[in-house]
Amino acid sequence: MDDDYSSWVPDAEVEEGLRPLPASAAWLPGDEPGRRQFLAIEGLPLESDPLGWIDVTLAYETWGHLNEARDNAVYVAHAFTGDSHVSGVAGDGHLTGGWWNGLVGPGRPIDTDRYFVVCANVVGGCQGTTGPAHPHPVDGLPWGSRFPWLTLRDMVQAEAHLADHLGVDSWALVIGPSMGGMRAVEWAATFPERVRAIGAVGTTAETTAEQIAWNAAQTAAIRLDPAFRGGDYYGAADGAGPYLGLGIARAIAHTTYRSEQELDARFGRRAQIGDPLAPDGMFAVESYLDHHADKLARRFDANSYLRMIHAVNTHDVGRGRGGLAAALAGFEGDALVIAIDSDRLYPLSNSERLAAALPGAVEVTVLHSDIGHDGFLVDSTGLNDAVEGLLRRVQARV
Repeated sequence: MDDDYSSWVPDAEVEEGLRPLPASAAWLPGDEPGRRQFLAIEGLPLESDPLGWIDVTLAYETWGHLNEARDNAVYVAHAFTGDSHVSGVAGDGHLTGGWWNGLVGPGRPIDTDRYFVVCANVVGGCQGTTGPAHPHPVDGLPWGSRFPWLTLRDMVQAEAHLADHLGVDSWALVIGPSMGGMRAVEWAATFPERVRAIGAVGTTAETTAEQIAWNAAQTAAIRLDPAFRGGDYYGAADGAGPYLGLGIARAIAHTTYRSEQELDARFGRRAQIGDPLAPDGMFAVESYLDHHADKLARRFDANSYLRMIHAVNTHDVGRGRGGLAAALAGFEGDALVIAIDSDRLYPLSNSERLAAALPGAVEVTVLHSDIGHDGFLVDSTGLNDAVEGLLRRVQARV
């Protein structure tokens, strides 16, 4: 998922004077918390290891207040490199502004003056929740390569603990884009009685071979960076961490987040540096990808990136549940399934398959955007209208 929706400018205008890239940009205990709150979860079981578990500190943020009837809670699930800061401005403790400010906030479709909105950083992430950069409970050193490989179902279990802690018996809506949409569908399958509506935006009910293939190239880029050191790089000085591998992974991913049409219209074959015919020349689109690679390395962590890829690759709502339709048969709530017509990462066919498996007559809402997968973050009018309509239906049944 793209993380900066402002206009891009050449690297020389942005990067000049910035400090060397950190070995890890993970938030760590003792750092400025910003709006984060924290929940300790003891013994979170792991799907991949029936005998395994992990103690977790979950970082989350809330907006608004839970009403007396406790029926106004909305959970917003972040995407691949997202975090708990879904709404608000950048500031102490938050390197970037809210990643879905167009949808969540006062007077927005998910109105924080009306709804109790919650968003948590997933387990294995790097913005407050326990992840590979956090201290291991035994020796106090970073988990690094020792950190377990989690699934989206593990992450949803942690989110359910958070709901219990907050006194939320059922969510009026669980909504998310991309990997967040995957978890919204997992909520419907795992806790159907606790979800009155889901919003699955630009996502899929199971990760396809092509999506795994794109992820494989990203994984290889990180693992083959000599500075990755098998995942134990946290003692490296700034400029000596696995930022090259992480940057290449980001460049691959970002290309899938945008459409061919958008990249061609925006950059074409324009040169950024020198003559592209020369060995030291560079096309503008190459510089653009370098820019986003640099930005991610300044706010993310390579080990967390690999954990997110593993969680996405293993995503299959129907796994061990008799298939997709059987997994979702118990969900009686409303569903909004949104696809972007130019999305080449999670194309329309993925949303159609999900909608067909949901009980009732669920239709896919197709939004037009030239941008591609990131269109739901940049072109928000159609999304906002669709979410407002969904929440009206939910409230009408209360």
